[in-house]
Amino acid sequence: MSALGPLYPAGMSQPSQAGAPAQLPAPVRIGLLGCGNVGAAFFSIVADGQSGVASRTGMPLEVVKVAVRDPSRPRPGLGGSGLGGLLVADPWAVVADAEVELVVELMGGVEPARSLVLAALEAGKPVVTANKELVAACHGELAAAAEASGVDFLYEASVAGAIPLVRLLKDSLAGERIVRIMGIVNGTTNYILTRMSEEGIGYGAALAEAQALGYAEAEPSADVEGYDAAAKAAILAAIAFDAEVVSSDVYREGITSVGASDIDFAKRLGYEVKLLAITEREGEDEPVSVRVHPAMIPRAHPLASVRDSFNAVFVEGEAAGELMVYGRGAGGRPTASAVLGDVIEAAHHLREQSRPRTSRRRTTRLRPISELRSQYYLSLEVLDRPGVLAAVATVFGSCGVSIRSMEQVGLRHEARLVFVTHTALEADVQATAAGLEQLESVERVTCLLRLVGSEEEAR
Repeated sequence: MSALGPLYPAGMSQPSQAGAPAQLPAPVRIGLLGCGNVGAAFFSIVADGQSGVASRTGMPLEVVKVAVRDPSRPRPGLGGSGLGGLLVADPWAVVADAEVELVVELMGGVEPARSLVLAALEAGKPVVTANKELVAACHGELAAAAEASGVDFLYEASVAGAIPLVRLLKDSLAGERIVRIMGIVNGTTNYILTRMSEEGIGYGAALAEAQALGYAEAEPSADVEGYDAAAKAAILAAIAFDAEVVSSDVYREGITSVGASDIDFAKRLGYEVKLLAITEREGEDEPVSVRVHPAMIPRAHPLASVRDSFNAVFVEGEAAGELMVYGRGAGGRPTASAVLGDVIEAAHHLREQSRPRTSRRRTTRLRPISELRSQYYLSLEVLDRPGVLAAVATVFGSCGVSIRSMEQVGLRHEARLVFVTHTALEADVQATAAGLEQLESVERVTCLLRLVGSEEEAR
């Protein structure tokens, strides 16, 4: 030994001698909360690919305890991995187990996940989660607990499955002033809108297909009403602008009012209809806008070509310009892959006893949807009789909304009017829609869509 002491501190492997394999550290012992679609995939990747993960990352991992609702239920999909006696019904037993060094939360929902994660962090155990509801609702509290204990709270998989979007924003673009993030972050709605666009089928038929293929739940409102996308939009806004944003701050509309005729009209104008999560800020001290709604996007835009259940997010930075990331936004193994990436990062910090980098979010003013300026598409069903068009045009004019184009389609005793406006204020367009609903000759306003980009971009 050198007179100066050991050359290699405890926990650090010495260089291999004569080709001998380098000594790896002891495995990081993981407690898993939830073993559903994503949890089972994560367990299998770790258990079946343990040697490969360790050789690629230098960090062996071992799942030592798994909390499930019913430990007695057969789990044939994990037969090759061998759960053995790892299953327990009480998730608190996982968090409290002294053998567990790192907790992976894949239960979903806010409670009891919040309480379990908080307890793990306060006990000095890093936590990795894919739970978008939890992150969107409780990030500030959980991040503060993680910072106080000097451990990681990581959530890459909560936004876009296997797409490394959180890491892109927090690490690669850490010094970039983000101007806008706009993305397709829900695979179910993107599949439905793709089928409606490519096959000309209605919303109901497309939803039934998505349910048959397992892309949509039997009760699909979390996806089709935009709740899932709103939680992800809140997370993206919080990261991009260091802002305290939660799901309830996000303006939200779903896709249930979009019909096949609306999509067909959009295509004739050079647009595709997509459910978009958008967050943007004009200047450093300006309010943050964050919203989820279906929109008409020019066919030339990269997001317009994202099909089926894929996700993609378009990032605009002041210096970096325009970037887009694309991939599987859901599914057991893609999401488990993102979870694994976070686990490896947290495990390295744990073994190296290094404090993770933290960021402080600020209370930020939010720009209400009423202040948005955009072009708009409106469709309405009216009685087919003289004077209707003049009455409708009067409502547009009285609300200060200028009409760019109009088309009328006959429906026997009724007619369908379709309008595209010039750039207008959201509040004025909403007032127009409300005024149109009051006309005796208007049966109903069937659809209102915002246009992304200018008229020239659609050509």
